Amino acid sequence: MSVKWLSLLLLLQLTCYFSSGMCGKVLVWPVEYSHWINMKIILDELVTRGHEVTVLASPAAVLVDPNKSSTIKFEIFPASVTKDDFETALKRLLDLWTYMAKDSFWTYFSTVQSFLWEFSDILMQVCKDMVSNKELMTKLQKSKFDVVLADAIGPCGELVAEILNVPLVYSLRFSPGYVLEKYSGKLPAPPSYVPVIMSELSDHMTFMERVKNMIYVLYFDFWFQTFNEKKWNQFYSETLERPTTLAETIGKAEMWLIRTYWDFEFSRPLLPNFEFVGGLHCKPAKPLPKEIEEFVQSSGEHGIVVFTLGSMISNITEERATMIASALAQIPQKVLWRYNSKKPDTLGPNTRLYKWIPQNDLLGHPKTKAFITHGGTNGIYEAIYHGIPMVGLPLFADQPDNIAHMTAKGAAVRLDLETMSGTDLVNALKEVINNPFYKENVMWLSAIHHDQPVKPLDRAVFWIEFVMRHKGAKHLRPAAHNLTWYQYHSLDVIGFLLGCVATIIFLVTNCCLFCCRKFAKIGKKEKGE
Repeated sequence: MSVKWLSLLLLLQLTCYFSSGMCGKVLVWPVEYSHWINMKIILDELVTRGHEVTVLASPAAVLVDPNKSSTIKFEIFPASVTKDDFETALKRLLDLWTYMAKDSFWTYFSTVQSFLWEFSDILMQVCKDMVSNKELMTKLQKSKFDVVLADAIGPCGELVAEILNVPLVYSLRFSPGYVLEKYSGKLPAPPSYVPVIMSELSDHMTFMERVKNMIYVLYFDFWFQTFNEKKWNQFYSETLERPTTLAETIGKAEMWLIRTYWDFEFSRPLLPNFEFVGGLHCKPAKPLPKEIEEFVQSSGEHGIVVFTLGSMISNITEERATMIASALAQIPQKVLWRYNSKKPDTLGPNTRLYKWIPQNDLLGHPKTKAFITHGGTNGIYEAIYHGIPMVGLPLFADQPDNIAHMTAKGAAVRLDLETMSGTDLVNALKEVINNPFYKENVMWLSAIHHDQPVKPLDRAVFWIEFVMRHKGAKHLRPAAHNLTWYQYHSLDVIGFLLGCVATIIFLVTNCCLFCCRKFAKIGKKEKGE
C-alpha cells in the first residue's frame, strides 16, 4: 500500500476517534443495481467516518465491482453461479415483467411470483456457496464485525448475521405487499388508509378502492411469496442446525432503514426501529460537461426536458422509439434522451441521444422544465430534490406505485409506454411544463425534503453507528415479535371476552327463565286455591 493511502486511512481513523469515539467494522451483503447504488453511498460515508467496511461478493456480481473502490474491502468467494447466469436470468425477468399484460390481477402476480422464485433460486445458490465456504466463514468469525448491513430483498445477510452472532441492519426500499416489513418487522399497515405497495392506490381511497386494497392485502399475505420460503426455511434450518424460518431470521433485524420519506410516502404508523431515509443519495448539481452545457444553453427560454428509462432498461422497441422521437420533435424544448439503440428516423433536431447522461446535474440545472422517467425511486427523489415535475412511464416492480404516489401528490402525469400515442406524450409534457399546478406541488415536496433537521444520509449512518455502539437496539424492537398471530390481533382476548359475555348472558337468561317458571307455578297454585 502506498504512503498516500496509508496517510488517508490514518486520517480517517483519527477522524473517527475524535468524532464518534468508536471505529467499527461493518460487513455488507449487497443487492445489485439501484440497491447497490444506494448502499454504496452509505458505505462511502461510513468509510469517510473511519469505519472499516467489508463487502461480500461473488464472481456473479455485476455492479459490485472491487476495482471501482479503493477504500472498501471486498471478500470475493467462489460461486457456481456466473455473472452471465445472473445477468441472463435478470434480463429475462425484467423483459417479461416489463412487457407482460397487466389486465388480469391473478395471472399477472402469479407470473411475477414465478419469475421471482426463479431468481430466488440463483440467490440461494450464491448464499449456499458462501456459507459452505469454511475458510471464508472462519475468517469472518475471527474478524469480529460490529454490524451486518444487508438488503432484505436479497436474502442471506440475515443468515450471515445469525452465524456470526452480529447485530443486523437492513437498507430496504420495499418488499411486495409490505410483507417483510409487516410480518418480519411488525410494521403496522392498516388497510383502511395504508395502500399496499404495488396496488397503485393513494391513502385517500373510495369504498371500492378500499375493497381493492383489502383484496391486495389478503392476496399478498396468504398467497404471494417473494421467495420460495419452503426452500429457504429448510436451507436456514440446515445451516443453523435448528428449526427456523426465513421470516423469523429476517425479523431479528435491529434497524430497518427505508429508502423513502414523507415527501414521497403517505402518512402511516411507524415503529422506533424503522427510519425513513429517502433521498440519501441526493446532492446539489455539478457543472455539466461543456458539450452538454452548450446544448442546454441553446434551448433559450423554452428550457430542456430530461428523458431516461433507467440503467436496467437500455432500449425499447423500434416502433415505440420512432413514435416517441416524433412526439418529442413537436415540443419547443430541447430534449436530452438516454437511449442506447438504433437512432429513430423521426428524431427531431431538438433531441439528442446519449448512452449516459449526468441525470442529477441535469435535473438540478435551472433550464430543466420536465423529467420523463420510468419511475425509479432514485430518479424520482432527484426530481423532488431539485423540484422538477414528471411524466411517468412506469415499467415494472415498484415503478407504477412510485408514479401513483407522485400523481396523487400532484407532481406528475402518468402514461403507459405500450399504449400511449405521440399526442398523449406531447399533451402530458405541455401539461406539466405549462400548468403551474405541477411545479408548485413538486416544489412543495422539495421544500419538505430539504426541511429536515438531520440529512437522510446522516440519519442512516447514525443508526448504523448506534447499533454498533450499543451492540444492537433491542429496546426499540416491539414486543409484537414475541406474540403469535392470534395474540397480535388480540383474538384470544376477544374470544375470552366474548365467552365471558356469552356466559353472563346464558346465566342471566337461565336465571330469568327459572324465576319466570317459579312465579308461573306460584300463580297457578294461587289460582287453584
